Amino acid sequence: MTSEQLFARALQVIPGGVNSPVRAFRSVGGTPFFVKAAHGAMLVTVDDRELIDFVCTWGPAIHGHNHPRIKAAIAAALENGTSFGAPNPAEVELAELITRFVPSIHKVRMCNSGTEATMSAIRLARGFTKRDKIIKFSGCYHGHSDSLLIKAGSGALTHGHPDSAGVPAAFAQETIVLPFNDAAALEAAFNANAGKIAGVILEPYPANVGLILPEPGYLPYLRMLCTAHGTVLIFDEVMTGFRLARGGVQELEKITPDLTTLGKIIGGGLPVGAFGGRADIMDCLAPLGPVYQAGTLSGNPLAMAAGIAALQLLEELNPYPRLDALGRQVRTALLAAARKKGLPLQVPQVGSMFAVFFTATPVRDYATALKSDAKLFAKFFHACLDRGVYLPPSAYETAFLSTAHEGAAVDRACEIMTGAIAAL
Repeated sequence: MTSEQLFARALQVIPGGVNSPVRAFRSVGGTPFFVKAAHGAMLVTVDDRELIDFVCTWGPAIHGHNHPRIKAAIAAALENGTSFGAPNPAEVELAELITRFVPSIHKVRMCNSGTEATMSAIRLARGFTKRDKIIKFSGCYHGHSDSLLIKAGSGALTHGHPDSAGVPAAFAQETIVLPFNDAAALEAAFNANAGKIAGVILEPYPANVGLILPEPGYLPYLRMLCTAHGTVLIFDEVMTGFRLARGGVQELEKITPDLTTLGKIIGGGLPVGAFGGRADIMDCLAPLGPVYQAGTLSGNPLAMAAGIAALQLLEELNPYPRLDALGRQVRTALLAAARKKGLPLQVPQVGSMFAVFFTATPVRDYATALKSDAKLFAKFFHACLDRGVYLPPSAYETAFLSTAHEGAAVDRACEIMTGAIAAL
């Protein structure tokens, strides 16, 4: 069964043929491939093609695909059952690891996805402050809950519909959307809504509209405003948590948020989410407080076992300097190839994350990200894919590296991607 045949079958029974929109290749064109296996830095398609993978399951595979330690941890947990619907020792162990790695998290609640984590964090911020309004930023994606799917990035941006149908106007009215990296807009919003803003949620390094880095002083200024106005500062580190440093962006930037949302790596590739932060805020959750949140599969023993193994590996190996070296190698190669070809290119990169923007304009926010040439990116994407490298199938997504890329895989990938630029 080929990828084209499987996609034709999928179209009959799954909306758009995929279970997450960006996988459909709509923004780059063509038919998506189907994967039958993954190992290290490689995906193996049902068509028996091996691809060097820079999607890494959209972030979780920091140790590469199917890592033997994580695989063994899942297998051992599986011997005892798949789900209990009751507390289990592994969820306590993972919670202890998270609170040790991320000092701002005093208590943490497990859930099943990043969307569930951000949705719950917003509810908690509102319940704690007894206020309704939320500030988010254009292009930042925090999952598909109603309050947050407004000027969103990720798949919403890819398909040209930043606002989803089905979101009541009344919900949208409680969400204030601001441009990222604009301190004046931030101050104006607080002044215009004094005493009404429950929380500010952001990806401290927005990574669902490509990759955008905060300008110097922006995050400290945001922290100061939130403190001054009694507003809960929520860092969405579902993508960046444990990927850029043990303590995430907040460790790198030396900023302490009130709440943090997590996912991806803490599940070792299995579905997971978590949110945590100050004890006085977290204790507003049921069963201690009035803010309700629950989940039948929360703290699932298989996901907890995989997450424990993933975090223990990070603690033992401290791969971050090596991952940053890989990221810089890719960035340097791409920029050199673009200069040689005479193409405008921005490659924002931090640690094991990078993005490719075909634009001469430095990307600092949602508006400048949209200046990137999406059609040229689509050509670049397919030139890479044809040669054996899989990049995110959208001009507005972030690529990821893993420790498994070290050596031959990243060298070969750089050769392929620079060749793809030369062929544009």
